[in-house]
Amino acid sequence: MSVIAEENVRGGSVFKEIDADDEDSQPTEIESLCMNCYQNGMTRILLTKIPFFKEIIISSFTCPNCSWSNTEIQSAGRIQDQGITYTLHVKSKQVDMNREVVKADSATTRIPELDFEIPPYTQKGCKYSLNFLLIWKTIFTFQAYVAVKISEFIDKLKKLKEGESGFTLVIDDPSGNSFVENPFAPQKDEALSVCNYTRTPQQDAQLGIKAEDEQEEEKPSNDIDSMRNEVLTFNTNCPECNAPASTNMKLVQIPHFKEVIIMATNCDDCGHRTNEVKSGGATEELGTKITLHLTDVSDMSRDLLKSETCSILIPELEFELGMAAVGGKFTTLEGLLKDIKDLIVSKNPFTCGDSSTSDRTEKLKLFGQKIDKIMAGDMDVHIVLDDPAGNSYLQNVYAPDPDPEMTTEKYTRTFEQNEDLGLLQQKG
Repeated sequence: MSVIAEENVRGGSVFKEIDADDEDSQPTEIESLCMNCYQNGMTRILLTKIPFFKEIIISSFTCPNCSWSNTEIQSAGRIQDQGITYTLHVKSKQVDMNREVVKADSATTRIPELDFEIPPYTQKGCKYSLNFLLIWKTIFTFQAYVAVKISEFIDKLKKLKEGESGFTLVIDDPSGNSFVENPFAPQKDEALSVCNYTRTPQQDAQLGIKAEDEQEEEKPSNDIDSMRNEVLTFNTNCPECNAPASTNMKLVQIPHFKEVIIMATNCDDCGHRTNEVKSGGATEELGTKITLHLTDVSDMSRDLLKSETCSILIPELEFELGMAAVGGKFTTLEGLLKDIKDLIVSKNPFTCGDSSTSDRTEKLKLFGQKIDKIMAGDMDVHIVLDDPAGNSYLQNVYAPDPDPEMTTEKYTRTFEQNEDLGLLQQKG
């Protein structure tokens, strides 16, 4: 059995036979509207495979009322990862002009010798021999718009069809779904060259894969300046209620210091909010000890970066908070003191329930009152940030001049500090 795909050409007909002996190769017939006489006609659709290429869908429409018919071809596969360009040097009428050619609607067809080009999407996809597709079909198209100036061009096309002179055929298809037959397959075709290429963003947009503005937005940016302006969001779980939450992460440059990574988590279920700071660089060669003498309540507004490896000391209160006790934070000095108060007084499990004693509760309450006095500027104390990794920072409000109330000391880490930071394992 065979299906005949017919196209009327100026009163005549051109036929292309499709073998369909197998039952699985039977065409599908669909009643459809004729766009010529607006009566019902018949569309036959067949899935077939081109040898050494891929599967395609051939559709043939015939109208019994007005005898109008049409044939189209579509790729049965997806848009390929790369575009493709076929360059064929036509020399032999018998061999080259009878090659099977699949031209997708996205393909551009060129004949450089005639300075001739058929732009993409101006013709529907089709499958014919080179003789019909690129010569006769073009002639019929031009003759449909008769003009004196193109008569010479039509004569040149006819000469090419008759093989009176050689020419070069170029089919450039960004979808990768066009094809030019190699009659010598699986041997190499010396007259045909095939080149795959990466599509441009404009070609992707033309094919409907991705809009040009989306292409620009999603382009990976590895430069550090782009990362500073970008907030990354990833899914996580709330540390309090374990409900799904989102964490925002951003790279921030601290003036007169270094870059840090700020991570903030916000839970919509329970309202819990946390922020954490990670150093954006490596561990410094020397540790850093920053000592600030609090002389005014305005000191509470100083920016402060406390890394996870930083300890906090208040000598006047005989108080020391070890590293990682309140995590990494980027806050103000007042915010740090509030966190210390909450950790020691409000969230201390030994201040409530059976674990609490009157002496301990009173002592912690007194400590909280002293913290309140420090934040109000009513108590003369020193705040010491001791970070063996050298990744903590306290704002110098006099920068770039030295701060008369603040000293920064660099020191060599002890063996125990290197061990706590895991540096000995890295060296070993």
